Amino acid sequence: MKTFVLLGSLNAFLGVALGAFGAHGLKSKVSSEMLAVWQTAVQYHLVHALGLVLIGILCQLLPEASLVRTAGWLLLAGTLLFSGSLYALVLTNTRLLGMITPLGGVAFLFGWLLLALAVWRQSA
Repeated sequence: MKTFVLLGSLNAFLGVALGAFGAHGLKSKVSSEMLAVWQTAVQYHLVHALGLVLIGILCQLLPEASLVRTAGWLLLAGTLLFSGSLYALVLTNTRLLGMITPLGGVAFLFGWLLLALAVWRQSA
């Protein structure tokens, strides 16, 4: 499904841009602790952008790709919730936003688990 390749590519672009912004634009404006939080958000953002591209390719290769598509939507939701909440936390210094982050982590976990299940079912 080319949707996930497009989403992954756009997320990779955004992850690189936000990484550069953190390294150059935030370095003198936030604490080193908050800069580390930003870097964590960027790292997870970029890894899952590549995951979305992979899922887009797998949607084309696997005949029954409904689990793969669901995994893709979970990775996207995880990126929005996990990385998005961390970006917002750093920019606003609203610690309450950190409560959203684990929901993104759970979405990531289930997304990768569904992807594994989809591939396992294809080989069975």
